[in-house]
Amino acid sequence: MQSEIALQGQRFADNLDAARGYSANTVKSYLSDVLDLAGYLASKEVTQVKDIDLELLRDWLWEVSQRQSAKSTLARKSAAIRSFTAWLAAEDLVVADPGQRLKSPKADRHLPKVVAKESLDDVFGQLKALASEGDASAVRDLLVFELLYATGCRVSELCGLNLVSVDLGRNILRVIGKGSKERVVPFGLPARDALDRWLDVRGALNPAPGEQALLLNTRGKRLGVRSVYQLVASLLINTSTGVAGPHTLRHTAATHLLDGGADLRAVQELLGHASLGTTQIYTHVSVDRLRAGYKNAHPRA
Repeated sequence: MQSEIALQGQRFADNLDAARGYSANTVKSYLSDVLDLAGYLASKEVTQVKDIDLELLRDWLWEVSQRQSAKSTLARKSAAIRSFTAWLAAEDLVVADPGQRLKSPKADRHLPKVVAKESLDDVFGQLKALASEGDASAVRDLLVFELLYATGCRVSELCGLNLVSVDLGRNILRVIGKGSKERVVPFGLPARDALDRWLDVRGALNPAPGEQALLLNTRGKRLGVRSVYQLVASLLINTSTGVAGPHTLRHTAATHLLDGGADLRAVQELLGHASLGTTQIYTHVSVDRLRAGYKNAHPRA
């Protein structure tokens, strides 16, 4: 039998999904963290939400740290529990919020990995050569890579695109991002060419009647996130970038836009970042950008 803490954790997750519009991945992560806490507290014979206190939360977080968890994991788990206990207080399930003063180490911030332009040229060359033979899957793979780099969208956003998400008249996509927020992102002529070719051969994958997904797998169903990860990883592993996934193309798109003089707020809108601070990390990535600014501004450059 589940403890009351676990049961309330499920209600909390349902609230995140229905009332607050959190993404499915965030809801899943937060619920996992609450259930992790519930399991730890059950081992201490604490099963009621009214018995949760700050010291127990700190003990649990210390126990998590002993699993050699990364600082980013500790930060996420503590954020999830603070959100959970705040919800308990708002629902009058506890007298006071026990997690209000729960702190966690700041997550390490690593500079994002960026694919060199020469490596991108090599990958696009490979994909174009394969697509030129007319195989529908190869044409789709070219489009996947083109759109990830052209728009900077997340892999989940890409896989969620439908045929109606594409505005061919203006070369834009309507993307559903985190929190079910819609944004409009443009794409360039290479991506448009790949898109036109894909729409010509999409039917060769025998989509089911009424299938609205833009990108299809070999069974004619919506292309999955895992398939895109495998594709991108297999293409980048043999470049100077090494082990990397689709998110690296998002980092690369943002960095190359800033290198080209794009406005930071425009890049923020393109990526769908809620905070400008999240976008600002890309201003630290490019050595070329730093050198160019130094050369143009410093009197003795």
